[in-house]
Amino acid sequence: MATIEECRSALDRLSENLAKAEGDVRSAVSLDRSLSCRITDLDITFVGRLTDGHIKDVTTLQGPPPTKAEIRLTMAGDDLVALVNGELHFARAWGSGRIKLEAGLRDLLRLRKLL
Repeated sequence: MATIEECRSALDRLSENLAKAEGDVRSAVSLDRSLSCRITDLDITFVGRLTDGHIKDVTTLQGPPPTKAEIRLTMAGDDLVALVNGELHFARAWGSGRIKLEAGLRDLLRLRKLL
C-alpha cells in the first residue's frame, strides 16, 4: 500500500508532467478548476487547484473533502502511483472502475483528450 508521502510525490510528478504537456493534452489541462484526489485506502484527500497545467496549493485532508471540487478523482494510493509511473493506463482503469473521475460535462469533454 502506498504511503501518504508516496501519493503526494506522485501528485507532484503528475503536476510536472502536465506542465510539460503540449498540443491537445496541454489545451485539455489549461483549465482553472478546483481539484480533489481522494485516496480511498488511506482515507485522505488531496485538494488543490488545476491552473494552466499545474496542480497548485495542494493540501492534505483526513477523510473526504468538506466541499465538492470541480474535478474529482478517487482511487487507491497504489493506483495513483502506478498511473503516474506509467504502469497503469488511465482509460482502462477508469473503464474498469479502479479510478473514478467526476467533473462537469464540459470539463469531461476537455479531459477526454488525456485518455
